[in-house]
Amino acid sequence: MPEARENRRGQRREAVSLDTPRESRRPWLARPQFDPDAFGRASEGFARFMGTGRFLVYMTVFVAVWLAWNTFAPKSVQFDPRALNYTLLTLILSLQASYAAPLILLAQNRQDDRDRVLNEQDRSRDERALADTEYLTREVAALRIALRDVATRDFVRSELRSILEELAEEGVTVSASPSRDAKRKGGKKRKRVTEPGAPTRVAEPDSGSEREVPTPDG
Repeated sequence: MPEARENRRGQRREAVSLDTPRESRRPWLARPQFDPDAFGRASEGFARFMGTGRFLVYMTVFVAVWLAWNTFAPKSVQFDPRALNYTLLTLILSLQASYAAPLILLAQNRQDDRDRVLNEQDRSRDERALADTEYLTREVAALRIALRDVATRDFVRSELRSILEELAEEGVTVSASPSRDAKRKGGKKRKRVTEPGAPTRVAEPDSGSEREVPTPDG
């Protein structure tokens, strides 16, 4: 018998060890299941209704009718007489206050959660806007730096004028070529027909100037 008891104890120790999860037991009484979102929406609706003037008017009319009935009505039909200091009305108002406070707190907690989510979204939106602004600022600065090395129209004109002045000082004449607009307006380029006996202009490669050469007749 002692050996059998020891064997049973050893089997129990082997069956129940620390590395094996414990099985969950079913509760004797089933817990009520409810939708927290639906309950929260109901509490918010109740809290909003209590914060309106309609609720105050309804509550005032209810209390006034209650007091008037139990004060001026015959004692045989009074259900909360004045002699008992309106005990039932006091209990009803206390019960209402005891339920109204937690519902209002629940509505405030839900509103705080919504405000927290909105604040996080606004913060992330502001961070993205700040990142975009910094990126655009860097791009504009890079464009300004790149435009410093680009020759503008005024710079090109000033350089051409200086070159023309230098050529004029050296005695070299440069014939102005027609502009692009003039070429467009003039249409196709016409061939120049030289009259017989008219001199022909020939450009000198060394100096770059032109000289007139008489053309032979016939």
